[in-house]
Amino acid sequence: MKAVQKTIYTPDKEIAYTHIQKGSSKICFMFSGIGYTYEKPLLYFATMTMLEQGLDVVHIHYEYGQEFLKNPIADISAKMVSDIDLVMKDVSHNNLYDETILLGKSLGTIPIVLEYARREAFKDTKMVLLTPLLGYDVLYDSILKSNMLGLLIIGDEDQHYKQELMEQLQKTKLEIEIIKGANHSLDDYQLDTNQSLHNLSRVMKKIKENI
Repeated sequence: MKAVQKTIYTPDKEIAYTHIQKGSSKICFMFSGIGYTYEKPLLYFATMTMLEQGLDVVHIHYEYGQEFLKNPIADISAKMVSDIDLVMKDVSHNNLYDETILLGKSLGTIPIVLEYARREAFKDTKMVLLTPLLGYDVLYDSILKSNMLGLLIIGDEDQHYKQELMEQLQKTKLEIEIIKGANHSLDDYQLDTNQSLHNLSRVMKKIKENI
């Protein structure tokens, strides 16, 4: 196994990524949140789970501040897709993969839902949505109307959780996993360490079942 760090330069931007390679025919592209980056528990152990299952993994190191979230969601998605596409193109140019998985946390679920789930090239791709921002109506509506395959995990103490929304999302092709007492980081909202670790283990088990 080797980890290759690379930066793509264009006239108006640069975007860094880490490509963890095991020589697999399957790859998982991961899209982090703004403050929830790849060394945080969910994404750290999701990476370990993917590697354990024999996949290569790409971490895309986009850098957006909190002000970025004040933009219209369509603009947020377009900017992220512009950066992510550069990485995907670079990775696919130098490597051949038969299967792709997309995993996003929070902010990182936006381009998956609003762009990649709609592309013909990704119609059979499994998507893993960790704590999607369902408070955005367009995101919720897009998931509801999609044929997306994969997994959606959210806690019922997440500010983006609404029971009535989840009842509707149960009708989609996604497996929906609701974690009782979990916040937007899927930690226990009462700061119970053992419960938070249990939540983390449960998330990894579900990811493993869906890849």
